[in-house]
Amino acid sequence: MAESDKTEKATPKKKKDERKKGNAYQSKDVVSVVMLLVGFFLVSQLGLFIAQQIKTSYLGQMTKIAELETLTVSTCVQISKEAVIVFFISAMPILIVLAIIAIIMVGIQTGFLISGDLIKFKYSRISLMQGIKRLFSLKSVVELIKSIIKVVLILAIIYTSIMSVLPLTPDLLSNRVSTDISFMIQKIMGMVNQICIIFAGVAILDFAYQKYDYEKKLKMTKQEVKDEYKQSEGDPELKGKIKNKQREMSQNRMMQQVPTADVIVRNPTHYAIALKYDIEQDQAPIIIAKGKDHLAMRIVEIGEKNNIPIKENRLLARGLYDMAEVNDYIPGELYQAVAELIAWVYSEKKKDKGAV
Repeated sequence: MAESDKTEKATPKKKKDERKKGNAYQSKDVVSVVMLLVGFFLVSQLGLFIAQQIKTSYLGQMTKIAELETLTVSTCVQISKEAVIVFFISAMPILIVLAIIAIIMVGIQTGFLISGDLIKFKYSRISLMQGIKRLFSLKSVVELIKSIIKVVLILAIIYTSIMSVLPLTPDLLSNRVSTDISFMIQKIMGMVNQICIIFAGVAILDFAYQKYDYEKKLKMTKQEVKDEYKQSEGDPELKGKIKNKQREMSQNRMMQQVPTADVIVRNPTHYAIALKYDIEQDQAPIIIAKGKDHLAMRIVEIGEKNNIPIKENRLLARGLYDMAEVNDYIPGELYQAVAELIAWVYSEKKKDKGAV
């Protein structure tokens, strides 16, 4: 299927299905930038504590070594283990916070998507041809360009920072070591801040690109949209046939009630309404059938075959048709007009009885 044929945006169902498969967009640069910022903040706050712990450990190890008569391999291994343990215990709070931050940032971007499909074996992941396609895909090219831009910018920042420090080298040599260290830390943190700002800009652009690329991949053809609609809502043509059948059955039931009507009011060919009124059971006359054009002619035809009184009243017929449905009582606004119609029916029946 040609990529150019996919012109329609993905439907909510398509997006939901893709999420079930584990497909969601995210920017790794966003995660990296946030971790970088949080990491340097934690180092600035806990750096002295970590350095103090390492210093204390180092002095303690040197004291132990000085007290030993001979330095064996096992002793060196033990000292190394203790040094590593001290370092990890000191840095553990930072490592834990960074791990939590990474999970949270990925979750925010993906909506905390968890899917078993991601761990299922897929041949495409080890396919040589698929790998070559991914290698020369637009996404790979974008990633390469993005990496080159980041490296170039970082090198430019480092170069600029070094060039700004070089003229100050003679002065640094004459200062105290603590002063020089403080100055270098200040320069390094300034360089880090610049790098973080650049990375943040790259991350924003990358996030926008990842979203665009994801939505582009999910685009559908017009035929796919139609097929999905048929699956979820049913075939429109079939639904239309069902509605027509239901309408036909409803009309047939309505027509079966016409012979029981007391009167039919018409206008004179476009509208026809059949009314029934049982003075002992009904609160008001009931509309048992109504129709327009062809259906109105059928109502009148049935009424004539069953000797039902038919009265022409354009305003009343149109009013009953617009203001009430089948099996409804007549609207209160039309009580007076219908009462006159019922009185006419009774008078006609009396005339017929008198004639007999």
